[in-house]
Order: sequence, then structure tokens, then C-alpha cells
Amino acid sequence: MPSGESFPVSARRWLGPISAVFCTVLVVSNVSAIKPLTLPGLPFITMDGGNLLFPVSYIFGDILVEVYGYAQARRVIWLGFALNFFAAAAFSLVALLPPAPGWEMQDAFAAILLQTPRVVFGSLVAFWCGSFLNAWVMAKMKVWMTGRHLWMRTIGSTIAGEGLDSLLFTVLAFGGVWPVQLVVRVACWNFLLKTAYEVLATPLTYWIVHRLKRAEQSDPYDTRTRFSPFRLDG
Repeated sequence: MPSGESFPVSARRWLGPISAVFCTVLVVSNVSAIKPLTLPGLPFITMDGGNLLFPVSYIFGDILVEVYGYAQARRVIWLGFALNFFAAAAFSLVALLPPAPGWEMQDAFAAILLQTPRVVFGSLVAFWCGSFLNAWVMAKMKVWMTGRHLWMRTIGSTIAGEGLDSLLFTVLAFGGVWPVQLVVRVACWNFLLKTAYEVLATPLTYWIVHRLKRAEQSDPYDTRTRFSPFRLDG
């Protein structure tokens, strides 16, 4: 197929569920990222809590590009961006409103959900830049490799996207708040663990992609796609 828009809309019966999972992972990861944590038995690894789930969004981002094309993935990325912003705004509004008389958990509630403007800004910028870079690399590599070596494309796009995402989010959200050594350590471990996540998930990604291509009868190549992230048409 010559482009990401060359199959009938009626064939996209799995696009809705995939988009829903993608966006849900983003919103949950955004809240979880507030807490830095270490893994049990591995005290030398430090990462933010969102790292436990956020790599799933890149797996589904790769699936979107591979099965539905860059143009459709672009729309879902913008949807995820909007929902992330909406969730942060809603949490902040609820946290700032005065609690009902007798409710004594206001401080705890605000500490978890009242994200600072820097965290929201860092999350949105990092997600937007990393996700679009991941989608662009994935789409371009598919054309260059004529659809071969899916594993190389998923891992290569993740290295680019997750690398940029990890650096931008950690620096923008926590630079000057956390000690410099902690910021560097979290950024590095976030990148390494997210990339490892993608590598380990490669067999599952292959299985999902092949099943979806058969179900949707779609295997688009973005040879004529306009790659500007600011377009919502083809």
C-alpha cells in the first residue's frame, strides 16, 4: 500500500481499543511518574514510577504506525496529548478546591495529584517530542527496509523516542528539584529500562502486529505521507 491512509475506514475495528489502551497508559504513567523508586533486590537502579507502564505506550505506538500508518498514529498521539493535559488540569482543580468538612486527607491527596506546572510541562513536552520521533523513525525505517526486520524498526524507533523522552522529562520536571546525580541516574535508567522493555516485548509485538494486519487487511507504507506533526489530515 502506498500510504498510511489507503485502506477502508470500516476495516479499522481494532483501532479504537488500541487507541484507548495507548491513552490510558499515558494518563496512568503521568501520575505514577511523580514517585522515584528502586526495584526490589536492585537498589542501584533508580527510576520514576511511570517507567513501570509507560513503555507500553511505545509498543502500541509502534503497532499504530506499522498497522495503520503514520497519519493515523499522529491523530492518536494528539489525542493522548490532549487527554494528558485534561487529566493534569482536572487533578489540579480538584486538589485546589477546598475539602468538605471532616475530610482529613487533603494534604495527602494534593501531594499526589497536585502536580507542579514543571512536571506537567515536562511530561507533555517529553511525550509529544518522543512519541512523534518514535513514529517518524518507525515509518521511515519501514519504507527504507521495505517492511522487513520489524524487530530492528521497533527497537530503533524506541531508542530514538525513549532517549529523547527520558532526557526531556527528567530534566524539565525535576532539574533543580532533585539532586543532579539523581536526575542523571533516573534519566539514564529510564532510557535503559524502557529500551529493554521493548526488546523483551518483541515477540508479543510481532504476534499482535501479524494478527492485526490479517484482521484489518492493512500493511501501509508511508511513501507519500506528509510527516509534519501539526497536520491532522493525510
